[in-house]
Amino acid sequence: MPQIETLPFGQTGHMSSRVIFGSFAVKDATKEQCADVLQLLYDYGVNHIDTAPSYGEAELRVGEWMARHRKDFFLATKLDVNGYQQAREQLQRSLNRLQVDCVDLLQLHNLTDETVREFVMAEDGALDYLQEAKDKGLTRFIGITGHGFQAPQRHLETLERHAFDSVLTPCNYMLMHNDAYAASFDQLREYCRQNNIALQTIKSAARRKYPDRKWTHQTWYQPLSDPEAIGKAVTWVMGIPEVFVVSSGDLTVLPHILSAAASFAGPPEEAQMQELVQEQAMEPLFT
Repeated sequence: MPQIETLPFGQTGHMSSRVIFGSFAVKDATKEQCADVLQLLYDYGVNHIDTAPSYGEAELRVGEWMARHRKDFFLATKLDVNGYQQAREQLQRSLNRLQVDCVDLLQLHNLTDETVREFVMAEDGALDYLQEAKDKGLTRFIGITGHGFQAPQRHLETLERHAFDSVLTPCNYMLMHNDAYAASFDQLREYCRQNNIALQTIKSAARRKYPDRKWTHQTWYQPLSDPEAIGKAVTWVMGIPEVFVVSSGDLTVLPHILSAAASFAGPPEEAQMQELVQEQAMEPLFT
C-alpha cells in the first residue's frame, strides 16, 4: 500500500506524515472501530495524532493505543482553559487519559479571541503553565490552534509575542479564494517558513454548513462524502508546500482522505476545482 509522504514538522526534528490523524473522529467510536482506525493509520504510514480534552472520549481511545504503540506516534493534545492552575489540572487529566508521562506537542486550543488571549498570556495564565510543562518535560513542544476567518491574523499577532513551535488554522479551496483570508494565510505561512514553525491545517474536506441544520455526519459542518471529491479537495491543500492536513472528524471521510493523500502526485488544476465547487454545491464555512 502506498504511504503518505512525510515532512519535517517545523524545528521539532520529527518527520510527520502530511496527514495528521484528527482524533475527534473516534470521540464516540467503539473498540472495534478504533481497532480498524489504528490499522488504517499503520497501513498509510500516519505517525502523528492530534487530540484534545474536549473531544468526547477521544483521549481515552487514543490512550488505549498509546499503552502499546507510544513510540510509533508523535502525540499532540491541547489546553482550552485560561489560567495556570486550570491548565495544570487539565494536562494532568489528559496525561492520565492518554496513558503517557508526556506528550510531544501541547497546544492552546482555539486561541483566536483577543480578550481570552490576554488572560492566557497574562501572569499566571495558561501560557505560563505551558512553558513550565515544557521545561519539566511534560511536553516537548508547544503550539497554538485556531478556528474561523480571523485565525491566521490572530496567530500572527500571537507569534509576535511568543515563540511557538506550531500553529493550526483552517485551509481549503473555498477559504483560499477569499482574497482577505488568502492574504492573511499567506502571511502566516511565510512567517512560519522563515521561523521554521510547523503549519497544520483543518477543514480541507469541508463542503458547506448543513442545509436546514440537518446533520448527516459527526462534524459540525457538512463534509464532502464522494471519494473523488474528497481526493480533489485534500490534494489541493497538499499542493501548498510545507503544510500538514489534519484529517476530518468523521470516520466515514477518513479512509478517503488517507487514500488520496497516499496517492498525492500534485494538486488538481483550477478548472477541476471550479467544477468540483459546482458539482458539490460547496460554500465557504467562514466569511
